[in-house]
Amino acid sequence: MREAELWERMTRHLGPAYARVWAAQYVLAAVDGRTVEEALADGVPAKVVWRAVWEALELPPSER
Repeated sequence: MREAELWERMTRHLGPAYARVWAAQYVLAAVDGRTVEEALADGVPAKVVWRAVWEALELPPSER
C-alpha cells in the first residue's frame, strides 16, 4: 500500500478535515504508541499503519 492510498482511505472514513486532525492526535497502540503521522515519519510502512487505523476505527473486515 502506498501512503497516498492510506490517506485516501482515512479521508473516506473520517472526512477530509478530520482525517488529518485524527492522524496528528490519535495515538495507536499497534504502532508502538505513535500517531499516524509519527509512525509514517519513523518509516513504518503505510500498510502496517493502515492496519492499526483499521483496528482503532473498528472498521469491517472488507476494509482491511
